[in-house]
Amino acid sequence: MTIGLPIQEILTGLSIGSRLFLVALGLSLIFGVLGVLNFAHGAFYMVGAYATASIVGAVGGNFWVAAVGAALTVGLLGAVVEFGLIRRIYDRDELDQLILTFALVLIISDLTRTIWGSGTQTVETPAAFAGNVPVLGVSFPAYRLFVIVVAFLAMGVFWYVLTRTYVGQLVRATSSDRDMAALLGVDVPRLYTGVFAVGSVLAGLGGALTTPIQSFTPALGDQVIINAFVVVVIG
Repeated sequence: MTIGLPIQEILTGLSIGSRLFLVALGLSLIFGVLGVLNFAHGAFYMVGAYATASIVGAVGGNFWVAAVGAALTVGLLGAVVEFGLIRRIYDRDELDQLILTFALVLIISDLTRTIWGSGTQTVETPAAFAGNVPVLGVSFPAYRLFVIVVAFLAMGVFWYVLTRTYVGQLVRATSSDRDMAALLGVDVPRLYTGVFAVGSVLAGLGGALTTPIQSFTPALGDQVIINAFVVVVIG
């Protein structure tokens, strides 16, 4: 028992950290490439959770379809926000970015309360991961272990894309010198929209994967964004 307790705590910490990692990965991607402090990233995370709950009900309880649909929905929302608002402040002070993205937090939170209400919502754990599995001598929820695996897979995929593919070269080149990349023929506005959308997809996926683990309210985004910023700053 004395041996099992640290393992249980480590796995629980990894489960919580994995959800934060998905959010922080998108936040770091947007800031690293676009140079935008996206305070609304937590609101996108929250929208991902609510979209999952709605889609689950619409597709007969299929969580996997709902999670993918919610992530893509948030990605589309991110693309619209970048195209309509964010791209107008790239060359402005960071304070203007914070003001705009904080305004988005307030708008999205109020819209969420209008559409879904302020009550607590939950989503059932997928049947395939409803039980516990033995891990290093302790019994651990299978779904939480699945979330950890997803986070490591996301880390591997993004490392490969950014370091081993042509798209990754474009992203890194634009991040280093936007003007030079544009002179060499890179469609910087389109690339920025794509990066912002991908970062938003990660936020939406993080929110979707959270729904079977904890209940959520419109305050969910406020709870996660501070922790995500801490992860990015420490990283």
